[in-house]
Amino acid sequence: MATAVHPSPDAPPAPVPAPARLPSLRHLGPNWYATVMGTAIVANAGAALPPVLPFGVPGLRTVCTAVWALSAALLAVLLTARAGHLLHHRDQARAHLHDPAVAPFYGCLAMALLAVGVGTLTVGADVIGVGPATAAAAALYGSGTVIGLAASVTIPYLMVVRHEVLPGSASPVWLLPVVPPMVSAAFGPLLIPQLPAGQWRESLLLASYALFGVSLLATLVILPAVFARLVHHGPLPVALTPALFLVLGPLGQSATAVGKLADAAPLAVPDPYRSGFAAFAVVYGVPAMGFALLWLALAGTMTVRAMRAGMPFAMTWWAFTFPVGTCVTGAASLAAHTRLTAFAWLAAGLYVLLAAAWAVAAVRTVLGLVSGELLAAPRR
Repeated sequence: MATAVHPSPDAPPAPVPAPARLPSLRHLGPNWYATVMGTAIVANAGAALPPVLPFGVPGLRTVCTAVWALSAALLAVLLTARAGHLLHHRDQARAHLHDPAVAPFYGCLAMALLAVGVGTLTVGADVIGVGPATAAAAALYGSGTVIGLAASVTIPYLMVVRHEVLPGSASPVWLLPVVPPMVSAAFGPLLIPQLPAGQWRESLLLASYALFGVSLLATLVILPAVFARLVHHGPLPVALTPALFLVLGPLGQSATAVGKLADAAPLAVPDPYRSGFAAFAVVYGVPAMGFALLWLALAGTMTVRAMRAGMPFAMTWWAFTFPVGTCVTGAASLAAHTRLTAFAWLAAGLYVLLAAAWAVAAVRTVLGLVSGELLAAPRR
């Protein structure tokens, strides 16, 4: 018969397992940077709306400045929280990087930095002054561009050599690591006036053009795989359907980029190059926006279908914000270069859609944080 063994009163107490540090951050993934991107683009797109519209929105710039400040605060909070995640939950961070469904979201960090940087230069200067705004924007541009280029190489590399990517699993999420260079391409021209004339300006202009090519050509490689997946394997899972809007990101952002490059060209290069930049802004921008509108109709139809099937709220709903915002800035750029009021109205209509999508996503995210659902462990 077994005899119970009691610990000696002089024996040291048995060690108590240490509780997990910052458990609420364990499942805080890189996809949370989408909240920063989606908030910043509301400010950036609002500031870019064409002045040729036959109506004005009183106080819009003030609202945009407040939204930019909110996006900057969100960025600071998320950078701190993600640092805590990497420090205390390194195993989970490695799991995210090696998960083909999560790893592409590492591109969101670069776009969050860049989106806040654009707002810092365009509307934040009203609050903090031109000098500090330029310095902060340059820092955000540099860090966002370096991180974006690293993501555009590292994540596809991991997809090839480490991730187990099943046939027919192509997703619009695959675009996230390759879009940041396009955001940099649209951001760089805004900094050209702050550089000395000559080699510095021309170098940044052409570097921005190279970043445009990096992102555009990578998008042209990925997008056919995404459409082939839809055609051969049917619609995306209901909860992932909002990701279809991610395709709008490189389209709208590329139209924005060529417009900004054309605006900055007279400061950096002589004719005939500056004229070529201006022509390309329209020759490329109009077809790109046309295809963006086609995809918007397709993605919108698929989203209505998913909603009828009971599409639940998830962080994927933030895909309704930043990509649509890039179409606002793309249409606004075309309005400036073509002087067509139709593009101005298009920008205004898309901005209304953007503002409504942001309001819904923001409210549902706050409610999900309060309930703890959004930071809970994923269901198996």
